[in-house]
Amino acid sequence: MKALKIRKILLVGATGTLGTAVHKALAGRGHEVLTVGRNAGDLRYDVTDPAQIRELYERAGRVDAVVSAAGSTPFRPITEMTAEDYLAAFHGKALSQIELVRQGISRISERGSFTLITGVLAREPIPTGTAASMANGAVESFVRAAAIEIAPQRVNAVSPTVFTESLDTYGNFFPGMPPVPVADAAQAYVRSVEGAQTGQVYAL
Repeated sequence: MKALKIRKILLVGATGTLGTAVHKALAGRGHEVLTVGRNAGDLRYDVTDPAQIRELYERAGRVDAVVSAAGSTPFRPITEMTAEDYLAAFHGKALSQIELVRQGISRISERGSFTLITGVLAREPIPTGTAASMANGAVESFVRAAAIEIAPQRVNAVSPTVFTESLDTYGNFFPGMPPVPVADAAQAYVRSVEGAQTGQVYAL
């Protein structure tokens, strides 16, 4: 059986619930993982700022994969949302990850990959979640479109429902939706990094 190729991976959003699990899964398979966060991690950068993304890539050097577990959006009824709220969601969840790909194409290896984060609200909307649904849908559409242009580099997205570990905090917002263990979502990242598929949205 062919030996696992060890990859140098840039992990954005490494200190959150998902990021911690992704770090454990990838490092546990022997990959070299550089963690990125605003206030913690091997590298400290705010990826909502395109200039800081450029600095991040310059600091990290050549990598084989970029994986993102970061992105935030406001939640409130549509009648209380403002144009600025939707812009914040787009910048915080969609544009930041799009920039990771756009700027990263020349920074990753020839057959490197990107793995982005979306979420169940792209396909199963909830009250107060219009901004999140918008941003998630934008990321998923971008992934499908970018995949046909950047080959042989690859890009996929992981789209989990509410995590089992977060049910106490967020479970009431997702009535009737089966939760998923965060470790299962982390395995989708492994699948994206080590596999050969591109343009995929791994829904969990």
